[in-house]
Amino acid sequence: MATMQEPILLDRPDAPLVQGYEVIIGFETHAQLSTQSKIFSRASTAFGAEPNTQACAVDLALPGTLPVMNKGAVERAIEFGLAVNSHIAEKSVFARKNYFYPDLPKGYQISQFEIPVVQGGTVEFFLNEKKMSVRLVRAHLEEDAGKSLHEDFIGQSGIDLNRAGTPLLEIVTEPDMRSSAEAVAYAKELHKIVTWIGICDGNMQEGSFRCDANVSVRKPGGKLGTRREIKNLNSFKFMQQAIDYEVRWQIEQIEDGHKIQQATVLFNPDTGETRAMRTKEDAADYRYFPDPDLPPLCIAREWVEKVRGEMAELPRAMAARFERDYGLGEYDATQLTQSLALSAYFEAVSKVCGQPKLASNWITGELARRLNVQDLSIEQAPVKAETLASLITRISDGTISNNAARQVMDALWEDASTTVDAVIETKGLKQMNDSGALEKIVDEVIAANAKNVSEFRAGNEKALNALVGQIMKASKGKANPQQVNELLRAKLA
Repeated sequence: MATMQEPILLDRPDAPLVQGYEVIIGFETHAQLSTQSKIFSRASTAFGAEPNTQACAVDLALPGTLPVMNKGAVERAIEFGLAVNSHIAEKSVFARKNYFYPDLPKGYQISQFEIPVVQGGTVEFFLNEKKMSVRLVRAHLEEDAGKSLHEDFIGQSGIDLNRAGTPLLEIVTEPDMRSSAEAVAYAKELHKIVTWIGICDGNMQEGSFRCDANVSVRKPGGKLGTRREIKNLNSFKFMQQAIDYEVRWQIEQIEDGHKIQQATVLFNPDTGETRAMRTKEDAADYRYFPDPDLPPLCIAREWVEKVRGEMAELPRAMAARFERDYGLGEYDATQLTQSLALSAYFEAVSKVCGQPKLASNWITGELARRLNVQDLSIEQAPVKAETLASLITRISDGTISNNAARQVMDALWEDASTTVDAVIETKGLKQMNDSGALEKIVDEVIAANAKNVSEFRAGNEKALNALVGQIMKASKGKANPQQVNELLRAKLA
């Protein structure tokens, strides 16, 4: 949906270029709100019902029916506004957006135009450890349309109006993103926010979280290019592929002397290409006017504060607490607040082992790597929080080395019923902490490696690493590396 104002472009001298062109990306995201009934009727919003079994008289636009606002939808909009530091309008207005599709029974969609309920705000995220920020223009309430069905019919289409009237929050950004990677990172962060606060289930396959990407290209510092809108991107993988293809296509068209025409396009994941669906409409084409059946939506400050008081700790606030209470850096704290389940896992590990930094390193490193390889969520991790805490305790008390700990992790991942201590004992992974035995090995290695010893004494630090390697080999990996370093330096001083 077009906004009332021209986009405010950020000056991004750091923006990556594609074949000498700057990429400009803005997003419009439809988040289906988690109410049990529709935005203007009492019909169910449950997914998967038989076609047209969840469409009441209001949804079907039968004569004489009138819309009634769903309070729960408004509260969810307020929650979102608070989560992204937006202004919650004390008075907003519903409008009729006029267009004619078979799955739009009224011939118009009830939406918001000039005065949306949520205004401004920011979404912050990290990309390659660099902090990024995308400005929001607005988030407005509207109803969804129905769905046209083509696959199961020969020479005709079916209409399912179950989705008609489903409550949506459309979240519109400024054109702040400069690459597909930034766009995907933003979309993932937005997805995290709406699922964290519980206003949307975030199921992209079911259409609960749908993204439209407005993409254009220009020479740096030049006039803004004509944008094309890629509709209904329902996976982060396809999102990146679609934007990358669209950018390449637009650049090729311009380089061949063609002009880009404003259009709505669809992405075909089978071919990896975008294709034009229709000429893109402007706001004037929809002939917006205030809906006479709905009074202005008035939100008292007391209501906003009540919602604020009932909300769970937000990701930003939790990350700040992790920095303050656990001594983590901003990046690590943000990574550990990607979901409520992940943050709870981290806190459970930290409270048991008392080593929050080590817990953070293992969760964002070794654990995350294994989950990604097997495409598992933190809830599905074979190694539970208490078990990982036990493993970290054995690292911190010197029982095992980091290398041995990875071997323990392998065993725990394969057999969740075993314990850390049982694996250490069975595999003989306990570190050598007998200073006498270790000192004997150190003396033997020093005596057998005169060249490395002389190189280290001449100032070559790398020679020490070679000696450490020999000692670790002689101890079958059981020597404590820190203790080895200390002993070597003391003997070679």
